[in-house]
Amino acid sequence: MSIEKAREYFKQFGLDDKILEFETSSATVELAAQALGCEPERIAKTLSFLVGDKAVLIVAAGDTRIDNPKFKAQFLTKAKMISPSEVETLVGHAIGGVCPFGINENVDVYLDVSLKRFETVFPACGSSNSAIELTIDQLEQYSNSLGWIDVCKGWQ
Repeated sequence: MSIEKAREYFKQFGLDDKILEFETSSATVELAAQALGCEPERIAKTLSFLVGDKAVLIVAAGDTRIDNPKFKAQFLTKAKMISPSEVETLVGHAIGGVCPFGINENVDVYLDVSLKRFETVFPACGSSNSAIELTIDQLEQYSNSLGWIDVCKGWQ
């Protein structure tokens, strides 16, 4: 199960006991916000794209949408989400639990600037009923991101 990969990943930092598991689904931004009792925008959703033949994850605030012109300017290609049937194989987590923790090697991770307006956010942890609360600095550190990018709209 993917949550075990995320738990094992966080164990090296002594944070595995900070992973929250819910009795209800947290597979969507709305469900995660309900399970956590927080605003939907504080859910750090992880979107999966194919850039060429490479899997790319973009972690963004829950109230955002991909801005296609910004995406194309950043990656020099049109935004193409990974098909649901391929996400787990390419990334290491299934839809509803995709996160930047405990992922397959060779997956690039980027953080969208829409997250910087929060002190803490809640990304998933590999399953459709999990999350972890991280500061923005912790998210940056533990996601092993390649940096901050601006590819989303709808939040400003």
